[in-house]
Amino acid sequence: MDTEIGSGDCLAWAARDASGILSPYRFNRRVVRSNDVRIEITHCGVCYADVHWTRNLHGDTKYPLVPGHEIVGVVTEVGSNVKGFKVGDHAGVGTYVNSCGECEYCNDFLEVHCSKGSIFTFNGLDSDGTITKGGYSSYIIVKERYCYMIPDGYPLAMAAPLLCAGITVYTPMMRHKMNQPGKSLGVIGLGGLGHMAVKFGKAFGLKVTVFSTSKSKKEEALKLLGADKFVISSDQQQMESMTKSLDFIVDTASGDHPFDPYMSLLKIGGVLVLVGFPSEVRLNPGSLNLGSRSISGSLTGGTKETQRMLEFCAANKVYPEIELINIQYINEAIERLINRDVKYRFVIDIKNSLK
Repeated sequence: MDTEIGSGDCLAWAARDASGILSPYRFNRRVVRSNDVRIEITHCGVCYADVHWTRNLHGDTKYPLVPGHEIVGVVTEVGSNVKGFKVGDHAGVGTYVNSCGECEYCNDFLEVHCSKGSIFTFNGLDSDGTITKGGYSSYIIVKERYCYMIPDGYPLAMAAPLLCAGITVYTPMMRHKMNQPGKSLGVIGLGGLGHMAVKFGKAFGLKVTVFSTSKSKKEEALKLLGADKFVISSDQQQMESMTKSLDFIVDTASGDHPFDPYMSLLKIGGVLVLVGFPSEVRLNPGSLNLGSRSISGSLTGGTKETQRMLEFCAANKVYPEIELINIQYINEAIERLINRDVKYRFVIDIKNSLK
């Protein structure tokens, strides 16, 4: 292992500069307060957000940065006012660890849209003035409200990606009532988010079509993930054959792509939900007006919906497809993630490799 830098009882891997290279790092977390839960981390998913902030792509990274916001583990301590967790429970933490708790959105358990801004799990300015540090670490301390109970029997390694990738597609699917058996769903892109949209779609009883520019993904889309149809989005004939056939589309692609061809695939009144971040969204007004269609955006979900999603996945045996890695492989894994060489989510085995 590389030489550790820093001091404290929390061992982590951190980026020190915009190269994004991660290496061992030690620091201290706060003591457990009355409403806090302490979680010994067993696994942490690797999200593209980790790339953005380790490499300062948003220009606001505060180094040293400990990434990771798909966190699961075992509760080892609870504060005196904690009611929902006890030592030994399996628990998770997602993309945010605090919010004002008082605005209309927090009162509706939509904390991700907090009027004062939710506080990110890493690189966020917490209420005590400290900078939050994420799940590439041995343990984390979070307010009970922002922790989730992992249902008994659900594999912890597979639970991790649900806390960002899973909830990011589950939230808009529920908001737009995509859980209607027999309806038709299109999924654009087949990465970490896209493969979860396919899995949720099948669990909801939808007819699922995957759209991709890569022919190599066809067999896995149909056989591994259970999609009903696979369409090469650059093939105009295949695209035209799908005209007005879909009730819903979940667009997970962050690369720039045209929107009008996809809007034409929606039935009258259909909706396309955008969860990726292309540089722009450009539409002919006719794509919306002529078919009474709509386009909608979405982020991750609130605390209540995240808990419901975890329970849904446990009840319906919805499991992400993961590649389990040791923390020592993280720099190579991030390069592979940038090159889209992962099927479909890296998960770090924190418990067995962070030592």
